[in-house]
Amino acid sequence: MSSVSAAPEAHDRFPYSAIVDRPPLRWPNGARVAVWVIPNIEHFLFDRPSSSIIQSTTGFVPDVLNYSWRDYGARVGIWRLMEVMERHGLKGTVALNSDVCAHYPRIIAGGQALGWEWMGHGTNNSTMINGQSEEEERRLVETVIETIGSATGARPRGWLSPGLTESHRSLDVLAAAGIDYVANWVNDEQPYPMRVASGSMLSLPYSVELNDYTAFLEQGQSGEAFAQAIRDQFDVLYEDGRTAGRVMSICLHPFLIGHPHRSKHFDRALAHITSREDVWLATGSQIADWYRSSQPAE
Repeated sequence: MSSVSAAPEAHDRFPYSAIVDRPPLRWPNGARVAVWVIPNIEHFLFDRPSSSIIQSTTGFVPDVLNYSWRDYGARVGIWRLMEVMERHGLKGTVALNSDVCAHYPRIIAGGQALGWEWMGHGTNNSTMINGQSEEEERRLVETVIETIGSATGARPRGWLSPGLTESHRSLDVLAAAGIDYVANWVNDEQPYPMRVASGSMLSLPYSVELNDYTAFLEQGQSGEAFAQAIRDQFDVLYEDGRTAGRVMSICLHPFLIGHPHRSKHFDRALAHITSREDVWLATGSQIADWYRSSQPAE
């Protein structure tokens, strides 16, 4: 007898919506594009493999080469990224592993001084969200929210899972815990509402392509090529934004973009974006709030 899986073959989180059929979305002051930058600030456990630049040592415990390569982001890269973004007037919406609060409180202080927003990103980037029991997942989410809230003075409103991972119940768990927007679903250029068991949830556009992890580690791009992709993405969205506002996400990891040979090109890409009028440099919560206030009640 074949077993029957409890997992649904299709989700019921949102209906299909063609972007060309929607009422035109308008951003504040007639902006064509809302640009939000998401630094992923992460902590990695020392006793297991994770993001790696050299594969030959990933089976070693400890893997000092790759662990210390990642650790560059917390020690050096984040500070260079903060400087570049501040130069161009962008406030980060940080996807924050809650373990960062204990291990790197100096980073929290630096982001607070810049007025950055913090959203939940799991406990650490060695722990994905998918195989936990319901109680374990609820406890993980609450731990992240409470830890970030205690460290920053505000409970996070947004969420990006490590590796964009979810269980079938994650959106319900997140909504019940007070999260009101997620960035895991990379299928749109505008926000959209998601169905949850209680409360409300928005999906905000995020990208696995305009993302330094994919660009540098998966595709082998140079810093210059990634910066050109940012400019190209912006230019097309800016033209599309004549008729309906779009969201552009720039998704970053300090241990990648924070290196000098990459950050110089990222700096130039931000200069290109901020040289144009009708651009809204926003945080995740600002985008979510404006979208909700501007849409007709359902």
